Amino acid sequence: MSKTVRVRALILAPFSDRQLARLRRHTDVAYESWLDTNRLQDPVDLGARLADEDVAFLIVEADFVFDEVFDAAPRLRLVGVCRNALNQVDIVSATAHGVAVTHAPGRNTNAVAEMTLGLMLSLARRIPQAHAFVAGADWRDPTAGYQRFRGREIAGATVGVAGFGQIGREVARKCVALGARVLAHDPYVPERQIRALGARPSSLAALAKASDFVTLHVPGSPVTSKLIDAPFLARMHPGAYLVNTSGGGVVDPVALVAALESGGIAGAALDVFEGQPLPRTSPLLTAPNLILTPHIGGATAETVERHSQMMVAEIERLIAGRPLRHVVNPEYARAR
Repeated sequence: MSKTVRVRALILAPFSDRQLARLRRHTDVAYESWLDTNRLQDPVDLGARLADEDVAFLIVEADFVFDEVFDAAPRLRLVGVCRNALNQVDIVSATAHGVAVTHAPGRNTNAVAEMTLGLMLSLARRIPQAHAFVAGADWRDPTAGYQRFRGREIAGATVGVAGFGQIGREVARKCVALGARVLAHDPYVPERQIRALGARPSSLAALAKASDFVTLHVPGSPVTSKLIDAPFLARMHPGAYLVNTSGGGVVDPVALVAALESGGIAGAALDVFEGQPLPRTSPLLTAPNLILTPHIGGATAETVERHSQMMVAEIERLIAGRPLRHVVNPEYARAR
């Protein structure tokens, strides 16, 4: 009887216990999440390790997989990226070496959409300030809360969604369900798709002017750098709020601080920043009516479970000789 060959997987991303157990039914697994080790692999060292340990499946979230990794690891068959973005992997080199590259589109769509709603509600109902008021033992007059923290509702408000990809669409669905009127701007999405979700297509300038809440869901790129600038903020009305859970460079921080300090807008919430962690000298730290969170939009147990399930399913398909569902370089098979 021939002995079953146990190919090996190296997982450097956070992974669920349930999916680790599932994967171990097929292969030996080394699990070293970068969040546990608090370090990213040097590409040269990573390539040497993959070769020494005969690794066939490499799963990453933040580590870089460059040409030297593929040159050093001839037995590598798949690189899985537990994100939607693929900028940390040399796709051309992977293809030339016959290595499949797959990813996890949509893994954090619902998480970021819910975070966006949470920030919108926190702004509209002044939840952080109300908590500080009670926790700081300042609540002495029973009516003070009604006087100081009267907010507004999302139902009946106009929500402007800039960027109508997976996350923008999910935010729109949730806001429509709450009774909001939704405007959407995305030059790459047909108007019929926007209308199909109960939203109304809008130019960016009109969206800024009409919205009570503006929420950003555009990719960070040179095209979207400082998309939200002083002229955009000047179009917003003084009672409006801005939420950014997309790219840190999308909002001009100097213009935002000026708009908050002048009362040009009522408040803002940021989960992402141009430089992370946020420097202690940043003017954002002292800006009024601003909620800051440490890039946790996708940080849920469900997000980890989703990308873990997607990665294991792809490895199972590869082992069984079936087409991969989320492969980004299908031509890898010709080189293999």
